[in-house]
Amino acid sequence: MGVEVRVEGLTKSFGGQPVWSDVSLTLPAGEISVLLGPSGTGKSVFLKTLVGLLKPDRGAIWIEGRDLARLSERALYEVRKLFGVLFQDGALFGSMTIYDNVAFPLREHTRRSESEIRAVVHEKLEMVGLLGAERKLPGEISGGMRKRAGLARALVLDPQIILFDEPDSGLDPVRTAYLNQLIIDLNQQTGATFLIVTHDINTARTVPDNIGLIYHGHLAMFGPREMLLSSTEPVVRQFLNAQRIGPIGMAEEKDSDELRAEAEAGVELPPLPPIPLQLAPSDGRPRRAEQSPGRWCEEHDVVPPAGSFQGVRGSVWQPTEALR
Repeated sequence: MGVEVRVEGLTKSFGGQPVWSDVSLTLPAGEISVLLGPSGTGKSVFLKTLVGLLKPDRGAIWIEGRDLARLSERALYEVRKLFGVLFQDGALFGSMTIYDNVAFPLREHTRRSESEIRAVVHEKLEMVGLLGAERKLPGEISGGMRKRAGLARALVLDPQIILFDEPDSGLDPVRTAYLNQLIIDLNQQTGATFLIVTHDINTARTVPDNIGLIYHGHLAMFGPREMLLSSTEPVVRQFLNAQRIGPIGMAEEKDSDELRAEAEAGVELPPLPPIPLQLAPSDGRPRRAEQSPGRWCEEHDVVPPAGSFQGVRGSVWQPTEALR
């Protein structure tokens, strides 16, 4: 099962240039969270900091009562075993077969026999739909298959936290849809805590339980999917609507002259579209993180229309005036 990850006041800079500062959020145990943000805002740096590959300048990362930012290298090595990571390109060894790529962490970090390793590798390859491809080299399979092979390797040590660095990068919309469904199903099967960095808006709208947005060096928002998808914050609405109008520009933040010109022209951001259905596991069972229907709405004085939340957290509804 997954574990909670609590981030408090995390700050990171390179050469005196801040990447982001004072980031605080909690990744609920066993849930799927998505982190969005314009290019160059340090989302991948955030993942590397979470797993202990980079040290933050300030702040804390609490996992099972331990602050990763203050652990010795030996203690950090042990905590890293809680993590599995899917890198953008899968990060497979080109000279190794898919089988050997997936077996690599078991051979490096455990003392299991080859027969035990074979059983685990076959189990993980079956989970991602790659049984039968284990003797192929990474260069002999498609990009989507390489992503799934990288995911099998990330799963092989049964991690409690899995980080996805732009898993949809380089994939067409159809393969992205298949990968999204696989992520939902794996979360259902493993119960691990998932954090996905992505630019794909459809993924952000349909896959996670929680969404965060990093913008201009800070965490603009983080919370339940429904909260972000009905937000009135200009940066959130601009990003989720993929609009040029708003505070985000080519150089991340527009200057005051650009914003003033937009205001004088009377151009406004369109409202966010209705909240779509959240993807459900293929086996038809409720998601692990499913809340009681409409609980978030009740807590925030938002009443969904009749017929919404019919057994699926995040069914289609329009926000009331309180969130427009």
